[in-house]
Amino acid sequence: MTEDTAVPSRLDYEKQIYDLNQTLLLFRSLSSTFELPKLIESILYTTMAQMRVTGAGMFILDPIQDNAYNMGDYYINVDPDPIVSYSIPRTSALVEKLETKPRAYTLQEVKAMIPGSKESRMLDSLNPTLLIPFVTKKKMNGLLFLGEHLEFGGEFSAYDKKQIADIASIAAITVNNASLLEISSTDMTTHLKFKYYFFNVLSDRLEEALASDVPLSVLMFDIDFFKAVNDSFGHACGDYILEKVAYIIKKSIRSRDLASRYGGEEFTIMLNKTTAENAVKVAERIRHNIEQYDFTYNNKHLRITLSGGVTTFTSAKNPAKNANILVDQADRALYFSKEHGRNCVTFADDAMLASIAHHKEGV
Repeated sequence: MTEDTAVPSRLDYEKQIYDLNQTLLLFRSLSSTFELPKLIESILYTTMAQMRVTGAGMFILDPIQDNAYNMGDYYINVDPDPIVSYSIPRTSALVEKLETKPRAYTLQEVKAMIPGSKESRMLDSLNPTLLIPFVTKKKMNGLLFLGEHLEFGGEFSAYDKKQIADIASIAAITVNNASLLEISSTDMTTHLKFKYYFFNVLSDRLEEALASDVPLSVLMFDIDFFKAVNDSFGHACGDYILEKVAYIIKKSIRSRDLASRYGGEEFTIMLNKTTAENAVKVAERIRHNIEQYDFTYNNKHLRITLSGGVTTFTSAKNPAKNANILVDQADRALYFSKEHGRNCVTFADDAMLASIAHHKEGV
């Protein structure tokens, strides 16, 4: 009698029931998370524990551009090659094949689908033991890969492969839901989050920071003399400036941070678990990158600068009780920067906040 046809033992049934309960708990946990980066992190840690592997990573379909699956920094205990671009085009033959028959694949099976291709060489550099497509409504929205297996001599059993495929089918639904929220909460000009979404996430992170006694920083920026750009070159040029500024901001922060278009030409940024000193460094880097960027519209070179404000929650020095207080502090620091020459960054310490209050009261 072969392994596949053997009668399951009592222990086999108990393991299956246990794994089923774990999968249901996983679904409940993932269904409560709607932030895509946080959801992916949860999926990676969960699958590493469930499948007993040394590391994991994921390629995610960009919900806004919808043209490529990118790994970015969605990986844990993986050593990517710094000169390799970890991206899979939406039109890749690999995607079509994985969507047709979603299941757990070995690297050798995947490479056989697309021999000699760029995607084959790129995946080979990650040295995955299994690759599992996330497919919902016949569309792949992600590709999970696992590192070295810690049991059975490094080999996955047929049961393991079925289990991870079941987990993937559930996780694909949560990724799809998070992607839909990503689209509905994103400004199409800048591809940054809307103000209301930013406040919801900031409120959650502030509660976590308070409970864990870790710092949380908020940055606010305003494009200097933006109205003059619109008046001189038109709103199409203004949109170009907004798009490029947003792009530079997003490239200057981590995936666990969050940037939003606060309104008009204003931007807010949440830096998770970031001290005041490091937050000011990030703000200065963004300001410098904008100042040095060659904004070119209709063959005209435009000099664009930002004014910024920074504040940091700490339970000892600045125990802000809600997100509104933090954003207001960053806004006041921004106001100070605009009143003192623009193209600079101000930290919202006690003296600065007091001077703003006195100035607004006419003292």
